[in-house]
Amino acid sequence: MKQFHLHLVSDATGETINSVARACVAQFDEVKPIEHFWNLVRTPRQLEMVIEGIKDNPGLVMFTLVDESLRRRLQEICRELQVPCIPVLDPLINALAAYLGLESHGQPGRQHILDAEYFGRMDAMDFALSHDDGQATWDLHEADVILVGVSRTSKTPTCIYLANRGVKAANIPFVPGCPLPPEIDQMTKPLFVGLTKDPDRLIQIRRNRLRLLNQTEDTSYVDPEVVRAEVTEARRLYSRKGWPVIDVSRRSIEETAAEILMLLARRNPASSVEVSW
Repeated sequence: MKQFHLHLVSDATGETINSVARACVAQFDEVKPIEHFWNLVRTPRQLEMVIEGIKDNPGLVMFTLVDESLRRRLQEICRELQVPCIPVLDPLINALAAYLGLESHGQPGRQHILDAEYFGRMDAMDFALSHDDGQATWDLHEADVILVGVSRTSKTPTCIYLANRGVKAANIPFVPGCPLPPEIDQMTKPLFVGLTKDPDRLIQIRRNRLRLLNQTEDTSYVDPEVVRAEVTEARRLYSRKGWPVIDVSRRSIEETAAEILMLLARRNPASSVEVSW
């Protein structure tokens, strides 16, 4: 395993540069970055702390700084240390500026301004938390998306991820023998999505869950025949309802959420659902 120091320098929360760095590193096998995360770097004093860290552990530097003096200082030091220094957003911002015929604001953290979009995300987060696992069914009709699935199909984390994108998401567990809330048959706004998973993978995850809770595995919750029947029954329900189905066996939460966002867009391109960036 090849290790290297990776310095991620941001004048905001660092979410963007962290995502870009991880996406890039994921394309290489047998490498492990030792990450040094420097966020909210907005003053010369804060930058000097970053520089000292780079000097102590020289390595690749990726940055998203908009202040020109801070950028120049960081790039000069990196040249002296002979380490790569990459302004990851520059090509995109320059291309947008040229296409739009406008200048960028050069203001740190503009995507995190407390505007209507931000508060919309907070409302969506509250909605996801209060409508987790079949709770608060009386106002489910306000949801943009309702996920249905057997236990351990990542319903809750997927809803939380969607909420962070401004989508009101709720989830309802599928339990054999327990009917779903009858009011869902009258709902027209929410997009219903059925989540499924390979039974063998599901059993493994459930067993790990029981071990974490120090509970016995002598239960139908992990019985292979029962679990396979449970998954089959859930898929039959989705088919009867005409709901789209996503197999999450080999999908990350981000990939599942991306598929749901695509389904939302296809369902109604002019939908009132606004995804937050």
